[in-house]
Amino acid sequence: MQIKEINSRIIKDSRNEPTIEISVNNQKASSPSGKSKGKAETPSYHISLNQSIKDINSLNLQGIQINQFEDLSLIEKQIKKQFKLKDPKQFGANALVSLEIAILKALAKEKNIQLWQIINLNAKSLPIPVGNAIGGGVHSHNSNHPIFQEFLIIPKQKSIKENVKTMNKIYNQLKTKLKSSEKNDEGAWQTSFSDEQILQILSQFQEKINLGVDIASSSFYKNNFYNYKNFKFNKQQQIIHTNSLIKKHNLLYIEDPLQEEDFKGFSKIIHCPSNLVVGDDLTATQISRLKKAIKSNSINAMIIKPNQNGSLLELAEIFKICKKHNIKTILSHRSGETLDDALADLAVGFQADYIKCGISTKWREVKLKRLIEIENH
Repeated sequence: MQIKEINSRIIKDSRNEPTIEISVNNQKASSPSGKSKGKAETPSYHISLNQSIKDINSLNLQGIQINQFEDLSLIEKQIKKQFKLKDPKQFGANALVSLEIAILKALAKEKNIQLWQIINLNAKSLPIPVGNAIGGGVHSHNSNHPIFQEFLIIPKQKSIKENVKTMNKIYNQLKTKLKSSEKNDEGAWQTSFSDEQILQILSQFQEKINLGVDIASSSFYKNNFYNYKNFKFNKQQQIIHTNSLIKKHNLLYIEDPLQEEDFKGFSKIIHCPSNLVVGDDLTATQISRLKKAIKSNSINAMIIKPNQNGSLLELAEIFKICKKHNIKTILSHRSGETLDDALADLAVGFQADYIKCGISTKWREVKLKRLIEIENH
């Protein structure tokens, strides 16, 4: 495939904030933005969003032939050369990942196949959806909110369609139980209930779902303490508290239980086949931090956010490393999402174990609908 036309522009994400959209041969891709960001993630743009728009529109890709996923290396090589960068990720994660997805979409259209098939023609399994049902932490608009950032439901059905149906049914029932009609910027219900109260409510549905939490500990860690509303925990107390919640509520999924530099502390959280200790801010979709987490026995599952890294080639390598070390993979959206549904194709193409893309709002629903389309293909 020859790249005949490439351009970019600014669009608004689900939080009405500016982000980048790139078109390659009339195939568009856009990148989301995160409110809760790991310190180690790749910067979103090279200098600024406006500069990235100029960079994309001046990018010289003439004569480069793209025939397969691995040919993205030619794009990254040209970016390094043209902009005199040591690493193509310096181009900016949002700009690079949008460009690469748009290129793969254009290639898929030319070959008359699905986007996921460009990544892996032999992909067979579909990811299990992880839905953010109730929100707290930095995603809350009200002052009296739960400390934990996300309360997650993970359906147990066999098909994507049935899993989505289960998530929607329980999500709608939670509106009554929480006595809430307000949603945060990820479409999760807002509430003044405590972490413990929410887990007790969700436990009523455990016949059909597994439970998870994104503790997002870095967001309330300060001066060596985890600062809850009416008390503080030191590191050891936070570990004990988290492990007690795992046992009491039979939690399958525990994301970022300790602050993002505490690789050793993560290793003290209960690790067993029946639960996932998930790194997000800890690993920030960076190979170096994943390797450190493996060496420290910190995690047995990892959040992978395409625009935390930028390079789809590095994403492929991350999935390969995770598979080698029996680390479950969760391909994830961001809080400020766009209507691009490519995340679903990436999850299938890279053979992610789970996909975390929310439940409610059109920006999340489009990814779930795309998964159902792929299932029916």
